[in-house]
Amino acid sequence: MKTKKTIMSLALTGVLFALLVSFISVPERNNYEAIQQKKWVAPASADKIVNPLKGDVKAAASGKKLYKVLCLVCHGPKGKGDGMAGAGLTPKPTNLTSEAFQSQSDGAIFWKIAEGRAPMASYKSSIPEKKRWEIINYIRTLK
Repeated sequence: MKTKKTIMSLALTGVLFALLVSFISVPERNNYEAIQQKKWVAPASADKIVNPLKGDVKAAASGKKLYKVLCLVCHGPKGKGDGMAGAGLTPKPTNLTSEAFQSQSDGAIFWKIAEGRAPMASYKSSIPEKKRWEIINYIRTLK
């Protein structure tokens, strides 16, 4: 009889603990989502980074190939943020054709690609600088 009471007591304690954890974690999850939905702004110093390939048509063509391999899955075929992998992400992938995005400096975009922000990965060590600039040149054609 005592064992049965102990088991019931442990079970009740477990249920109460689970409820307590769920109440505590909901505000954290909501706070996390609120943080993730904030506008992503590169530091002012990023605006001083100059695109060494600006206006290079060959660089944009190369960037298009890279975009298809690396970016399309989240940002979509036309850069509208509607890629298949992006559907389940929070925040949603940026619409690269929007005025808000296109009005950023090349340096700010370069910084964002390099640094990343969850759920977007940092590409600083996986995409060489020249290739990142090529992607930016292609993205500029999506206006």
